[in-house]
Amino acid sequence: MTATTTPETSGGVPARDITISEFGAQKALGILANSGKENAGVRVFIKSGGCSGYQYGMAIDDRELEGDLIVVDRGVKLLVDRMSLPLLRGSEVDFVENMMGGGFTVHNPNATSACGCGSSFRTDGAQSPDGEGSGGCGSH
Repeated sequence: MTATTTPETSGGVPARDITISEFGAQKALGILANSGKENAGVRVFIKSGGCSGYQYGMAIDDRELEGDLIVVDRGVKLLVDRMSLPLLRGSEVDFVENMMGGGFTVHNPNATSACGCGSSFRTDGAQSPDGEGSGGCGSH
């Protein structure tokens, strides 16, 4: 069974488990429109690895899996699996452009430290899970 989010209200402002910025939504909607997948969304997930312990991952996905949290924000369907949700709760997906190019990023209030490359993070300052993540930014 899949789950959809029901925003909680805090001080009159709906609280969401995960959101996407306006610019991120514009970019995602363009990518989704060209994906050829009907009813697709952006799957945001966490996996072990990277130089800080965990890595962000994103993919276009037209499947809604058992236990998924599904949030529609700014017209973009965001899918998060139940294992990734605790580490992503309160995060915002964004798209950033700089002199090195552009890409999606996650602004995560749960991250207590992050790698210089921005694609891996740690939540509590502890060692990386399973002894992974000691290789540096270029190792993942």
